[in-house]
Parts: sequence; C-alpha cells; structure tokens
Amino acid sequence: MNQKIKEKVSLVSLGCPKNLVDAEVMLGYLSKDEYEVTTDEMQADIIVVNTCSFIKEAKQESIDTILDLADRKHDARCKLLIVTGCLPQRYQEELAKELPEVDIFIGTGDYPRIAEIIAEKKGTDTQLCYTGDPNFVYNDELPRLQSSPHYTAYLKIAEGCSNNCSYCVIPSLRGAHRSRPFATLMAEAKSLVAAGVKELNLIAQDITAYGRDLPEKPSLEQLVQELAKLEGLKWIRLLYAYPDGVRDSLIELIKNEPKVCKYLDLPIQHIADPVLKNMKRRSGEDDIRTLIKKLRREIPDIAIRTSLIVGFPGETNEDFKKLLQFVEETRFDRLGVFCYSREEGTPAAEMADQVSERVKRERHKKLMRTQARVSFKHNRTLVDSEEDVLVEGYSEETELLLKGRSSRQAPDVDGQVYITAGNANVGDIVRLKITDSSDYDLIGEIIE
Repeated sequence: MNQKIKEKVSLVSLGCPKNLVDAEVMLGYLSKDEYEVTTDEMQADIIVVNTCSFIKEAKQESIDTILDLADRKHDARCKLLIVTGCLPQRYQEELAKELPEVDIFIGTGDYPRIAEIIAEKKGTDTQLCYTGDPNFVYNDELPRLQSSPHYTAYLKIAEGCSNNCSYCVIPSLRGAHRSRPFATLMAEAKSLVAAGVKELNLIAQDITAYGRDLPEKPSLEQLVQELAKLEGLKWIRLLYAYPDGVRDSLIELIKNEPKVCKYLDLPIQHIADPVLKNMKRRSGEDDIRTLIKKLRREIPDIAIRTSLIVGFPGETNEDFKKLLQFVEETRFDRLGVFCYSREEGTPAAEMADQVSERVKRERHKKLMRTQARVSFKHNRTLVDSEEDVLVEGYSEETELLLKGRSSRQAPDVDGQVYITAGNANVGDIVRLKITDSSDYDLIGEIIE
C-alpha cells in the first residue's frame, strides 16, 4: 500500500511574540491535518507569511517578505502563497489588488481555519480572502506546534486590547480585550512544562487586565501563583504590564515568589504629561515615577524594561528634553525606543503639529545613545556578581563560546550572557560569575 506523500508547508512569522503564538497554532493545525512542516522555503509546497502591521516599518517588512517569498512560486516548488495576520485584517482590499501573487489572505480571527481554507482553495483558481470578526480566542484543545526552543515558551493569556491609546491600531486588528479562561491557561501551561519548558513568558497586549472580563474575575496574581506550583517550571516572566495595572499585590508576588523573574516589562511610552494626555495614557508623570520608585524600593534587584515613543504629534523640544533627562535619571535596565508612526484610522494621525521624520530620527538617536551609556554603567556594576543563566547554545561568532540569558533578560529583546568557561547543555540553568560586560551584554564563567 502506497503511503500518501505529505505536502510540505513553511511558515514565516513576523512581528511580536503574540504573532508567534498564532503562527504556532496554525502550524499545529497543518501538521495535524497531515501536512509536513519544513523550515526550508525552497522545499515547501505551501508558504505562509504571518504578518504585522502595527507601525510603518512592520508593514514594510511584511510587504518585502511577501514579495521575496512570491519568487518561490517561480524558482522553487511553492504552489500556494498564504498571507495571514494583521496586514490582511487591516488592508484586505488593497492587498488583494496589489498582490495577485498571493493565493489566500487570512485575518486575525480566521487563522484556526487555515487547513479548511487551503482545501477550499484547491478547488478554485480564485484568490480567497477571509478577514472577518477578529474576536477569536484559542483554547488548550487547539493544536500548537512550538517553534521556539524546547526550554522556553510564550503563554498568551489574553487577546485584543481595550486601552484605546490614540496612536494604536491593535483594537481594530485584534478586537477588544478578551482574557483566556483560567483552566485553559493552566492546561496549556502543564502541557508545555511536561514537554520540557522551563521558562514561561506571559504575554498579552496588557497582562494586568487579565481576568477582569471573565465571570469568576481571576487575577493575574492568582494565575501566576498557580503556574508557580508546576513542577519543572523554573522561571515565570511578566511581559507588557501597563503601569496603572501594577498593584501592590503583584509587586509582592514578584518580590516573594522564587519562580517569578525579578523582571517587569512596563511600557510607559513617555514621561511628559502633555504627550501622555494626547496619547490617552491613563498614567501621568507622577504615577510613573511613584511606581518605579516603589518597584525599586520593594525589589532592589528588579530589572525594569520599558518602551518609549519619540516624535509623537505635539512633542516639543522641552517634552523631549524631559524624556531624555528622565531616562538618564531612571536608569532603565532595558529600553526600546520607537519613532512615532502615523497610522491611518487612529486619532493621533489626525492631530495637528505632526513631527518631521528628520526630528524623529534625531530624537531616537539621542535617546538610544543615552540609554547605551546607562546600560554600560549598569552592566559594569554586575561584574563580580553571580547570576542564574539559561544556556541557549553556542555564540553566532564562535562555537568556542556558549551563550545564554539571565533571569533578568527576556528572549529576543534583551542582551545575552556569553560563557567563557565551564560546560553545560542547552536548556540548563547554571550559576555564573560575571567577569566582564559591554553596553548590552554580560560575560561570565560557570561556577563549578
């Protein structure tokens, strides 16, 4: 009896970790539906591009990737090119006209139907578009093929967002905030840990809003406390916590629960009150300063990451100087800076006093130079200290050096630790003595 040859599918995921989880669910469906997953696009019969359209640069990256992969329909074996995620959800009509090379467009609410939609496409030459209601919430019963290393995973605890910041398109792309049920999250977490995951990174557009919309009103703190009971799980990391949602109970949990990393991703976006008000952020300068002081008082060794926007409409030289001074004074452990992107359909796009691209770039450069100095000085203070480090493999520069991350470094966005002495396996958590540092990275030796 001849065995049916499986079609090969390759998936490229762009944008944030929340997109990556969606991509992993799609891969789960496809592998369950008897497709073979491959990382080699040249060998793929079907190529899926999971896109981001949050800001201008993300949209351009998505378009460039789609056009590049469209060539595989001519120079490789690709028969179907599928574009999923935020870009088609936002620009379905324009994309259908401009990208005839794409066979199927699938939005943020229809991606669980990908196998069904591919089957439909095989019966027609017509370009298919599915970009309906984005209010889908996946559960633990849906397949998920983990693409991140075996020792780490993202746990998406909610979909969408209801904060309605004036610059943001997420509510229109992903719908209102929808918490995933408590039991669903615990079941998924248990499955991930049983498969060898040691680090769970909790993500959502705003993790502090978790549970408010559920009948039982479970809190983020309750969820983290239950996750901490999972045997085999070593680290729990909190990403995307809105400042006004960080309660004293959450601070106490970070302080006292050994499995919770002494790390908090706290996007503040700016510090000048006029800019924060125009952004429709709920926290003002005094609130932000008070929270950061409290975090550092209660948890002296906490690593605080934040994200900032420069060049927002109406941002004056004085507003920017205040932001620059704030970054220098506050000494954030990690910092991401974005130039404001004027997104159609948002209130900010219609505001007066739009800042020129040249000024945005200048401000971005100044802020990053300041943060590089802050980070270098901070890293120097860590020399001769000890850190627990999750080993991730060999350095890209040389296979003579192992690399990893400390509990105060998140995957993909923060620096790394290079290991110059000692042996360990990928996925091990080892104790290191820090011997040197650079602007963003640390260097250390395993303590035998």
